[in-house]
Amino acid sequence: MLIRKCREDEIISVGAFYDDVVLWLDNHVNYPKWLYKTYPSESFVRDMTATQAQYLCFDGPKLVAAFVLNDDPQGDYQKGAWSRALPDGAYMVLHALAIAPERQGEGLGSEIVRFCVERAKSLDYQALRVDIVPGNWPAKKLYEKNGFDYVGDFDLGRGYEHIPVFSLFELNW
Repeated sequence: MLIRKCREDEIISVGAFYDDVVLWLDNHVNYPKWLYKTYPSESFVRDMTATQAQYLCFDGPKLVAAFVLNDDPQGDYQKGAWSRALPDGAYMVLHALAIAPERQGEGLGSEIVRFCVERAKSLDYQALRVDIVPGNWPAKKLYEKNGFDYVGDFDLGRGYEHIPVFSLFELNW
């Protein structure tokens, strides 16, 4: 597997990758409650690529996963009942982790989480945090299996009517 940052010339294809994942979720169980062509979307990929936060995972030439890693919680993480009171900018956040449907269940999620932990440590962050939609059992299982602790459900002030609260998880070192 190769994990690297998204290049500008890949934005359209990565947006299409997210669209394909969301359509698959819509036809199965859309645990993250993602919205087709809304989130995650090509414009989201464009914004995240511009800030060097959009990452891609390849198996040979094939894109098999995409995710965002940055220090922007995209909401009020200070509302969380974290075990350590870290200021924004002292931790990294993993967002929008999508794995190609045909590759789910193969351990890619854990590989990506390990990459994110190592990346955060190498940049001297003190923790990795993540928020998920309550009831997103596959994500909950992934993060707990990789050592994250659940810290509760909180309104992060994002203003999404269909997702009033998010389940927060942390991994400190």
